[in-house]
Amino acid sequence: MINLLPPQAKASYRYARRNVSLRSWLIALSLVLVGVGALVTFGLLDLQQQVNSYHHQVADAKATLDKDKLTETEQKVKDISSSLRLATQVLGSEVLFSKLITQIGAAMPPGSILAGLNINRTTGGLDLNANAKDYSTASQVQVNLSSSANKIFAKADIVTISCTTPKEQDKAVVYPCTVTLRALFNGNNQFLFVNQGAKS
Repeated sequence: MINLLPPQAKASYRYARRNVSLRSWLIALSLVLVGVGALVTFGLLDLQQQVNSYHHQVADAKATLDKDKLTETEQKVKDISSSLRLATQVLGSEVLFSKLITQIGAAMPPGSILAGLNINRTTGGLDLNANAKDYSTASQVQVNLSSSANKIFAKADIVTISCTTPKEQDKAVVYPCTVTLRALFNGNNQFLFVNQGAKS
């Protein structure tokens, strides 16, 4: 088909078609922008709603914890825990004297007697005084008490040994020698209250 229109009319028609196409693209772009704006607005509103919901949940949880007096309960638990630790420390240093004295008596060599003992709470041991018939027996007291076979002390050190010569009128003195020992309890001995459940 031969187009006999003048060039000016042809140009007008061409621009008219382009305007219609551009108008369609502008409308489509506007619709896309409106859709994106709607999605962003909806997302922000939903996010704000979730934030408000979490704030309410946190407030409810705090109210529940305050109602249950959590802080007061935690303080009571701490107090009970402190009391148990104190009881363990006290029982850990309590010595069962009936068993201890019997075992020390069995470990004393012939010709010696236990004269006294003094608990030293700062070192976990005790000071012992014993009387003996002679210097050799007094030394043997230290050897016997520090022996691991007796399971009493980890070590026993001699502090002093002194022997006196009895006078004529005191010939009846059987134990003229005195020995003082400083002994440290064995860690797993059976004479501390807290070790009573342990096997020897």
